Amino acid sequence: MPEFYNKAEFAVGMTILAAITGLVFSAAVMRFFGKPLIWSVDLAQLLFIWLCFLGATRALRKRGHLGIDLLVRYLPHRPRLWLETAIAVVSLVFLGALIFYGIRLTMANLARQFGDSGLSYAWVTGAVPFGSAMLAVSLLANLNEAWRTPGSLIFTRTPKEAPTT
Repeated sequence: MPEFYNKAEFAVGMTILAAITGLVFSAAVMRFFGKPLIWSVDLAQLLFIWLCFLGATRALRKRGHLGIDLLVRYLPHRPRLWLETAIAVVSLVFLGALIFYGIRLTMANLARQFGDSGLSYAWVTGAVPFGSAMLAVSLLANLNEAWRTPGSLIFTRTPKEAPTT
């Protein structure tokens, strides 16, 4: 992915996290003074689901998800790439189902109000199809890169891809 996209994604994630922190902190302070901000917790929860999908997408693209590779690490590269490809296909089918049913759920919740915020509940459920689509795009990009770049894998960092400390 282009470096601009990485920086923009990181900036959006940091902004959402800062907003969540500010909302929860201000809600606690205002509750202490007897003037609770009822809507702030709802908005923080809404932002959190979007942040989760954004973070999951970033972790997938950077091959940073936690994985147990006790058995597959001993496979030669080609069989391991085929196994990861099969897992990617199953994951894409699952993400496709999340997109399809997530859109239906979002449309069904357009008129529903989200807590005391006054926002449509579709903003919450819309994170599922949107985030699933972002995950699918990242997974397809990893799949493409793994088959085009010798020694690369879909879900697993190779030693040359590992971050340096």
